[in-house]
Amino acid sequence: MNDRTGHRRVRRFAIATAVVLALAGTNGPWAYRFGTEKYHAYVINKAEYKADNGHWDVLEFPEEYRQDTIHAALLRTGKVLLIAGSGNKQANFDAKRFDTRIWDPVDKTVKKVPTPKDLFCTGHTQLADGRLLIAGGTKRYEKLKGDVTKAGGLMIVHNENPDGPVTLPAGTRFTGKENGRTFLSKDPVLVPRAKKVFDRKTGKFLRNDPGLGRIYVEAQKKGSQYETGTQDNYRIGGLSGAEARNTYGIAQKLALDKKDFQGIRDAFEFDPVAEKYIKVDPMNEARWYPTLTTLSDGRVLSVSGLDDIGQLVPGKNETFDPATRKWTYIPKIRQFPTYPALFLMQNGKVFYSGSNAGYGPDDVGRDPGVWNVDTNRFTRLTGLSDPDRLETSGTVLLPPAQDERFMVIGGGGVGESRLSSKRTRIIDLKADNPRFVDGPTLEKGTRYPQASVLPDDTVLVSGGSEDYRGRGDSDILQARIYRPDTDTFDRVADPLVGRNYHSGSILLPDGRVMFFGSDSLYGDKGNTKPGEFEQRIEIYTPPYLYRGARPDLSGGPRTIARGGSGTFTSRHASSVRKVRLIRPSASTHVTDVDQRSIALDFTTSGDRITVTVPGNRNLVQSGWYMLFVDDGRGTPSKAQWVRVP
Repeated sequence: MNDRTGHRRVRRFAIATAVVLALAGTNGPWAYRFGTEKYHAYVINKAEYKADNGHWDVLEFPEEYRQDTIHAALLRTGKVLLIAGSGNKQANFDAKRFDTRIWDPVDKTVKKVPTPKDLFCTGHTQLADGRLLIAGGTKRYEKLKGDVTKAGGLMIVHNENPDGPVTLPAGTRFTGKENGRTFLSKDPVLVPRAKKVFDRKTGKFLRNDPGLGRIYVEAQKKGSQYETGTQDNYRIGGLSGAEARNTYGIAQKLALDKKDFQGIRDAFEFDPVAEKYIKVDPMNEARWYPTLTTLSDGRVLSVSGLDDIGQLVPGKNETFDPATRKWTYIPKIRQFPTYPALFLMQNGKVFYSGSNAGYGPDDVGRDPGVWNVDTNRFTRLTGLSDPDRLETSGTVLLPPAQDERFMVIGGGGVGESRLSSKRTRIIDLKADNPRFVDGPTLEKGTRYPQASVLPDDTVLVSGGSEDYRGRGDSDILQARIYRPDTDTFDRVADPLVGRNYHSGSILLPDGRVMFFGSDSLYGDKGNTKPGEFEQRIEIYTPPYLYRGARPDLSGGPRTIARGGSGTFTSRHASSVRKVRLIRPSASTHVTDVDQRSIALDFTTSGDRITVTVPGNRNLVQSGWYMLFVDDGRGTPSKAQWVRVP
């Protein structure tokens, strides 16, 4: 492992080893454990240890405010939005008990917020005006094989009439022509009109291509006798005449197999000042586990997810226009697994790292590459090690963002695979022929690693588990700080709480990092007890905040245009060595495509610092940012909030 250790590792472990040996030899197992725990607490709270390794603190909300946090985003007010929805609990879903909290890390207060839909496994991104766009969520929880009592599945409804669409209400009956079995639709469906096809050269009419609708259907009664084994055509009840002839269903096997989660179309903006959800137009496609990525022109791209019948959205991607608050399909089809890590590049194209979070075939949309959304051209990128272990990996844009270097961290095999990777892979997208190369390795194969960009141009990498959802008590209580300038990891203080599935991290305006969530499948090493959701928050204070006084920063404009400048005041202006503009995070399922740290040019004069924002709109997307200044020791100021219009 390419950790830098030196005197730090000696200081951390040499004395501890001597104490451990003495206790083990004289006082037996209980005294050994008690003594080592006390000594460990003593060591990690020493000033010199904190200055080298940082420090972790656990925060537990009052019981009435606790929740199973799945999503978190830093708001421009400095508060943190914590979204649970139903929190991966069927009972909450059935009771329509959906939760959101707002936590103020300065005042140390927490507030409940009414939550309009089940925003469990939604997508989100920061908008230019400081609101958070939230789209998708849960319509139905999965049912495992054995729990499914009524045969069901996907029905494709065909409409061969070119003169008009057909709307079928929920409860429509579909009866198989060969098998004679009847199934009922669970929701209404609009089936578009057929499309007339003509010969391009002669203009002669060739055929009607039927309009297609997709709907989930279920048997009327329980039991395996209602399963179907093969494809069949289905007559549709309630239709007559030409409409009955032109409209029909086709379904493959309708069975008692596992039924996946289903998504919703609903979308909202969260207002950080009013602290409430505001409904906007729904998406065209229902999505569960989607990714939202802001494009060059400010539109937000919505990609992937499971749809309203539990199928992977078939490549129908769409954009949200913040000006009109409406969604529009993009004309080209491209399919990705759920929660794909998609980042806007400085040339306006989109980089896909291959990282994703869990649903979809193992041979569809998993190759990393550069996607031109306008032309749909996708250029694959090579060199990626452990390419079969990208699910639940993390991807981070390394600081400063101008370098356009990305790191892909860890990951695991598709689905519930036991495979995991200890690799990190780095790619320089500004190179003439970009390809991945291996960076420093982790000590263990790591699924669900959390990565947060820090204002001193380093990256905190922490947590995760070796196995799927922490199976076998495999949480990794380790943290490292990656230094892009030397391509090395420094092992730092170990976290106190394990974090695996449904966890994330957020950089706070004071330079600390907040960690949330974790949803272990089991609660013991033998995998015999159900796991419990981790509701505690953990705060990591990096070493740079234990080095004495930090530079101050005040005054200055609230808005700086791209290419423009602003002047701020600091008593430590002469010691400032870096200025960074950091976009606030929106994190879930090891996916945070918002965070980026942009280097700003600056000049100083007396107690004044004048900073200049780069002009590239793809590098500096419109929105609110945290402005940090760092001194010669790498100690950052507290952030000033600045808007780039």
